[in-house]
Amino acid sequence: MLEDKVRAGKVRKRLRLTYPEVTTQLHYRTSFELLVATILSAQCTDKQVNSVTRGLFKKFNAPKDFTKIPLESLEQLVRATGFFRNKAKNIKACAQALVEKYHGKVPETLEELVLLPGVGRKTANLVLGAAFGIPGIVVDTHVIRISKRLGFTESKDPAKIERDLMKIIPKMAWSDFSLHLVYFGREFCTARKPRCKMCPLIKLCPWPDKNL
Repeated sequence: MLEDKVRAGKVRKRLRLTYPEVTTQLHYRTSFELLVATILSAQCTDKQVNSVTRGLFKKFNAPKDFTKIPLESLEQLVRATGFFRNKAKNIKACAQALVEKYHGKVPETLEELVLLPGVGRKTANLVLGAAFGIPGIVVDTHVIRISKRLGFTESKDPAKIERDLMKIIPKMAWSDFSLHLVYFGREFCTARKPRCKMCPLIKLCPWPDKNL
């Protein structure tokens, strides 16, 4: 554990030097817009989500607005993000829950957020970190892949990976560490043909299948 903490500290330092400023790539103005955008981002690129929400949020940007949209209409509005029927259903149900239970405001605790329709720990932690400055580890596909390659976890389960990373990453760094891995995963540690020869973490990475 101590060895992992030390190596994780070196990884964090190198990533901070590589990416001095990190932020979610989803466009939003309010915590609710971020919540909707994050729900839409499941199995969809941030770029595609932003292209959809650009027009969506001009017409509807509060929970009460989404409760009034016919489900079929909302489905068409978010169709380009994929899995649009399920996403539209969850967004409407989530908006309804916010109106009924929280007076239209997005709650600021993980426990409350994960009870909302369509909201899991990944979405909740992203919203908490980006909208409210509350640290959380967002376990997406990049974080799963890279944390395993770095030897920080042996699990495929997002909840277990989150717990493993929480043990070796300081709490104040949870949100930024997740974002750093996203940036790093897009540029260097890709799923296929990772750019290991140019990787800033190559000396810190024990992954035996490096693309050299």
